[in-house]
Amino acid sequence: MREQNTSTGIAFMVTAMMIFAMQDGISAHLAREYNVFMVVMVRYWFFAFFAMAIASRIGGGIRATSRTDQRFLQISRGVLLAAEILVMVAAFTLLGLVESIAVFASYPLIVVALSGPLLREHVGPWRWVAICIGFVGVLLILQPGFGVFSPLALIPLLSAVMFAFYALLTRYASAKDAALTSLFWTAVAGAVFLTPTGLWFWEAMSAGDWVWMGALCVTGATGHFMLIQAYERAEASAIQPLSYLHMVFASVIGVVVFAEVLRSNVLWGSVLIIAAGLFTIWRERTRAKES
Repeated sequence: MREQNTSTGIAFMVTAMMIFAMQDGISAHLAREYNVFMVVMVRYWFFAFFAMAIASRIGGGIRATSRTDQRFLQISRGVLLAAEILVMVAAFTLLGLVESIAVFASYPLIVVALSGPLLREHVGPWRWVAICIGFVGVLLILQPGFGVFSPLALIPLLSAVMFAFYALLTRYASAKDAALTSLFWTAVAGAVFLTPTGLWFWEAMSAGDWVWMGALCVTGATGHFMLIQAYERAEASAIQPLSYLHMVFASVIGVVVFAEVLRSNVLWGSVLIIAAGLFTIWRERTRAKES
């Protein structure tokens, strides 16, 4: 166990969010040129290699790391995350980076809303208030009923719901399995799930785009490594609020690189979502201290 150092943990977390935003930008570029299944498949091949490389360095190797009594649950988690990434990358190409990330930022609130009925966790009235405020932010971004609503805006919302279920399954699995075991099955199950379809839609890529594909794989592995380092050096409650920087960095890339427009309703909707999310994190930290 590494020595706790909150400042270092924060630095790793900020770096991870920046890298993940870069990964989203590269995914958006490649998915506009090539089939989404192929792009995500190659990304997952590298992710699986990365997970197996880490597992091989742990005592007992891959066999010990992969050992679990929840194999069906772990495989389901991996497949669900791979499917969610397909949906989100498709949203990047159809709706744009800025609005997709803004809607997706609601997933922590969806997790809280579903944790009561699915995990039987207590969700108090203040958390429900935060959830309602967050969804007002989502509606502000989507603008249904005002003549400008596009059904495409539901795609990142579907992605957020899928990721929320993935997060809840991960929380459930963590009661019996170590984090590295979950990481291993997430990568391997996702790669196996994507490979048949990804190979079917295989397209020849230019040399320049292979460079971008390499960058996509490297940013994915590096981002996960930075995230692991962050959680090893600081308490989750101290660095979790920084996850919203992902939306900030991704929005900058969307505006600067892809010439997307940050509309006022998206900006204010994002502010409501972030405020509600931060309030939920603060309430969780307060209740943890009280208990």
